[in-house]
Amino acid sequence: MKGGEYGLAKWHEYMDSRGDLTLLGAMVDEDAVFHSPVVHTPQVGKAKVMAYLGAASQVLGAEGFAYVRELVDGNHVLLEFTNQLDGIHVNGIDLIEFDDAGKIKDFKAMVRPMKAMNKLWELMAAQLEKAG
Repeated sequence: MKGGEYGLAKWHEYMDSRGDLTLLGAMVDEDAVFHSPVVHTPQVGKAKVMAYLGAASQVLGAEGFAYVRELVDGNHVLLEFTNQLDGIHVNGIDLIEFDDAGKIKDFKAMVRPMKAMNKLWELMAAQLEKAG
């Protein structure tokens, strides 16, 4: 199994766990980078990436969350997702680059429409503050 396929299987296991940080920690590279749809600068390093992905799994990964499309090209994976946040339809994409061992090297999230992105920003800020 290639890095992307293995990483994708591990990512689904993490999402199915509803935010098990032990699973997430095992799959994030020390030098990983996270690109947020609402924060302009990339978040660099395992601790920051885990904070953002952990918060996102709590905010977006709740009831109603579903991946509706997956594309795998070597170590690159694109996942399209949908959910509802306070009655607002969210449509987004996770673009993940894994290394050959299936660890996350780069994670870029994009969300639409603007109303959904604003709601996500609000809920993510609260979750990140709560998590410390």
